[in-house]
Amino acid sequence: MDLKTPPVKRSVTLHGHRTSITLEKPFWEELQKIAEAQSKSVNKIIAEIDEKRGANSLSSALRLYVLGIALSVS
Repeated sequence: MDLKTPPVKRSVTLHGHRTSITLEKPFWEELQKIAEAQSKSVNKIIAEIDEKRGANSLSSALRLYVLGIALSVS
């Protein structure tokens, strides 16, 4: 893994509004794999996490979600 990879900013639509999310490339790649495995869009996964995240930032909640999936698989 390249630890020098800069974060990647993407725009997504949540509840009818556009918002930007910044994550490192490996997190975007894993989110895509998770979405495919669940037969959902990345936007749908992000919206579901957004609804459950509480006071955490969305980027942090997404990282924790991806990490949780990765740890449960290994």
